Amino acid sequence: MDIKTATALRRLRLVSAPEAVSFLLLLVCSVLKRTTDFNAVPVMGMIHGVLFVLYVVFWADAWNRAKWPLKTAALYLVLSVLPAGGFFADRKLRREAEDAVIASRARKEGIVNA
Repeated sequence: MDIKTATALRRLRLVSAPEAVSFLLLLVCSVLKRTTDFNAVPVMGMIHGVLFVLYVVFWADAWNRAKWPLKTAALYLVLSVLPAGGFFADRKLRREAEDAVIASRARKEGIVNA
């Protein structure tokens, strides 16, 4: 894995958890808006919208650089629209990065020829 691919995956991973948190907070704010006089939906909506757009942009970049199969790319996109999906995306991306580092070290040491 080259440095640009690793950077693209890291950016996607770094925005996935905050995007999930903002989605959950937006849902809470929506409930509070309907049940109380508290209305933070416009603010949380804007924050979540910006984070979601960043997630989609970083997802497209990661898909292009990592050369994911369509199934993997679709999984990461679907995870972005689920309320807690960003946490699962972060976890899966972390595992993928760790596996790439292990494979790179193994190739460097001549253990595997992959």
